[in-house]
Amino acid sequence: MKGKLEPSVRQALVEEGKSLKEGLVALEEDLVHLTDKLQQEAQCIPNTTHPDAPIGSEENSILRRMVGSPRDFGFAVKDHLQLGKELDLFDFDAAAEVSGSKFYYLKNEAVLLEMGLINWALAEVSKRGFTPLITPEIVRSSVVEKCGFQPRGQNTQVYSIEGSDQCLIGTAEIPVGGIHMDSILPESSLPLKYVAYSHCFRTEAGAAGTATRGLYRVHQFSKVEMFVFCRPEDSDRYHEELIGIEEDLFASLGLHFKTLDMATGDLGAPAYRKFDVEAWMPGLDRYGEISSASNCTDYQSRRLGIRYRPSPSDPSQASSKKGKGSTPTQFVHTLNATACAVPRMIVCLLENFQQEDGSVLIPEPLRPFMGGLHVIRPKSK
Repeated sequence: MKGKLEPSVRQALVEEGKSLKEGLVALEEDLVHLTDKLQQEAQCIPNTTHPDAPIGSEENSILRRMVGSPRDFGFAVKDHLQLGKELDLFDFDAAAEVSGSKFYYLKNEAVLLEMGLINWALAEVSKRGFTPLITPEIVRSSVVEKCGFQPRGQNTQVYSIEGSDQCLIGTAEIPVGGIHMDSILPESSLPLKYVAYSHCFRTEAGAAGTATRGLYRVHQFSKVEMFVFCRPEDSDRYHEELIGIEEDLFASLGLHFKTLDMATGDLGAPAYRKFDVEAWMPGLDRYGEISSASNCTDYQSRRLGIRYRPSPSDPSQASSKKGKGSTPTQFVHTLNATACAVPRMIVCLLENFQQEDGSVLIPEPLRPFMGGLHVIRPKSK
């Protein structure tokens, strides 16, 4: 085109250029659609699993530890729904009218119990070197996806906000995971340990059965979550630390529970290995999950862009240029664990510490966080 050309030849080349430009636009549109489709397919690929994780479905999970034994009551046991009604602690009917099914009002001592559980869990975990956080409860859909959850999938547990790219969080794991998104952390800052309080929102799509009655499975609840960013070689050790903290917390309340090494079929996409704690719930006459602890290795950090720069073994290798070192960066490992999922803890406490006269004892560790309250008694008429 820059040389001398016959007008007819030049015009033909101009037309060819226009055609190429239009074709390129169409190809770029196809590329955007294909890239999005490829990204969605790639997000369906789960993390690898720990070589010691039991293989199979949930029933293949292995018992790691059993703490305590079921209490012998010596009287007819009530479930938390009956106890809550007699002690005037919940109102599910009004909440169903106001918000829909699987919502609830907490009343009277149940309010103190929720606040007490939250402050107790935050205080106990903070003592162990965790930084307390209160997180945003609305996050971008992209952050939800990068943490390994599927806001756009069928049977999603995520509430999406119409007309925006935002979602309500199902766990504080998501906003805490994003707190260092697209960052390079110095090795000296690791491990970073957080304990976060938030409300959580879940659709509970597909949930059914007797275990969904009352507080066991609800759309909105309060939770205290632990989260760790660490070096890859340390994540197995911190996984053991997290499950140890959970076990210490629940044992200190006098609960009977078991810890399970969960089988591969029960692991969510991000989890490399997961330990669940299931507490005995007399009203349900079964064990119910009250917490879990997951090692997600670098599954989330790769998506979130969270790296760390190892300290150089030879200080002379460090470069002072713009503060960047010559040592290659690595992805951190992320871990999460539930310190206290409030509704299920309320179920456990009411059902396990009920008395024959209809009252419920408050475990001693919680009393300082409930104004010294020792017992919840039936209201006098």
